[in-house]
Amino acid sequence: MAAGRMARFDVARLALVLGFLYLPILLLVLYSFNASRLVTVWGGFSTQWYRGLLANKALMDSAVLSLVIGAVTATLATILGTMAAMALHRHGAFRGRMLLAGMTYGTLVMPEIITGLSLLLFFVALGVDRGFWTIVIAHTSFAMCFVTVIVQSRLAGFDRSIEEAAMDLGATPRATFFLVTLPNIAPAVASGWILSFVLSFDDLVIASFTSGPGSSTLPMRIYSQVRLGVTPEINAISTIMISVVTLAVLVASLALKTNLMTGARVRT
Repeated sequence: MAAGRMARFDVARLALVLGFLYLPILLLVLYSFNASRLVTVWGGFSTQWYRGLLANKALMDSAVLSLVIGAVTATLATILGTMAAMALHRHGAFRGRMLLAGMTYGTLVMPEIITGLSLLLFFVALGVDRGFWTIVIAHTSFAMCFVTVIVQSRLAGFDRSIEEAAMDLGATPRATFFLVTLPNIAPAVASGWILSFVLSFDDLVIASFTSGPGSSTLPMRIYSQVRLGVTPEINAISTIMISVVTLAVLVASLALKTNLMTGARVRT
């Protein structure tokens, strides 16, 4: 009996926590299909606000810009993060290793407002016009740290005897990396790319500091419109963002699970 009561208590506690976390999101998704323009008054089911998004040029342009920035950022962050992970894991105690590791891991815990402000001062000092590329550089600078951690964790369980066998058979270091190492760490690299894309796509604070005229990302556009009042179109575009991020997280989780299973097989 005591065990049964404890199990019911655990279920109720879990339901309370999940409700606290996800009920507001579910309400936002529900009201994105509201036929009424008043977001707090249910007027029936309708998809008119999703159709209206196509006519909202400002939101659509911002959405396309966020997608492009996210893709470019994820690609650059994955390349740089993988290189950093290889350097930290493979090259031992080289000069500057502690500095590289500290700069990499320090960014993970640095408040975004500090990162954004420092990058703003950096671009101003260089006299660089803020826009698309400054946002990409800013997003890459913090997203690559997550890639480094993910790839480095995969390298920790990687059997280097496979690489040694390939080089004994005549493969060059470059060929060994692209034909042996990279395929084995590919799930971790893919996870890092997807995580970097999500971080860039969702970012508001850093983009606000490093953007310029005509380079408002989708989170920035939504924030500026919400300050004037929530509209059903905002609910609709927010629902689409939730769907994109959820899909990316699911793909990243599957890739990471594959990475862990592959690492376990290699170790055995």
